[in-house]
Amino acid sequence: MLIKFLIFGLLWRIIGNPFIAILILLVILYFLDRRYVGVFPSFTKPLKRMRNISRLRQQLAMSPNEVSSKLELSRLLIERKRYSEAHALLLELERPYEQSADYWEALGTTELHLGNIEEGERHILHALDINPRVKYGRPYLNLAGTYKDTDQDKALDYVQQFQEIHSSSSEAYYLLGSVHRSLGRNADAKQAYEQSLNIYRSLPKYKKRQERRWAVRSWFRKRGL
Repeated sequence: MLIKFLIFGLLWRIIGNPFIAILILLVILYFLDRRYVGVFPSFTKPLKRMRNISRLRQQLAMSPNEVSSKLELSRLLIERKRYSEAHALLLELERPYEQSADYWEALGTTELHLGNIEEGERHILHALDINPRVKYGRPYLNLAGTYKDTDQDKALDYVQQFQEIHSSSSEAYYLLGSVHRSLGRNADAKQAYEQSLNIYRSLPKYKKRQERRWAVRSWFRKRGL
């Protein structure tokens, strides 16, 4: 915090305008975060996604039966939270992708968000039967989030299944802590956040970059309990 004030003071002295100095400091912090931490969202990713959606729509206008483009478009629509449109596209793809774990995971995800919980869970579990590591096990976390307010035991069970895949993941313990926290189990949440930090400290340097955001979030959440 002291360093930020010193940088701000230096910028203010150089520029002579405190508002511009604050803006420049925020830009510097944003780029440092994107380079080394990754807590702040990317501003360029949504723009790239919109361009890809537009490109795929054009491709499908010329070739309506191109199934790979439909699947890719449905994934991008899910990222944009346009679940109804993605779901309609996915229903057209069941036959060519009936053995694809990615397909069933995407279909189940749209159904969860559309309120069809049982169907969504069934399709996601089918995807995990085909490939337990589909989407690096994150479907378990989607199911945990779905049930955290209605079936606490099931939510924890899904998080633990995710941990079996990612036993050395700072993210896994951060998410476990988040589930405990949402259930009011603050002591368990604090322990999970501490484990997230311990795992981060033990990781080799090349792995720390991708796990750093979860360690930072775990540190803040732990302090807040």
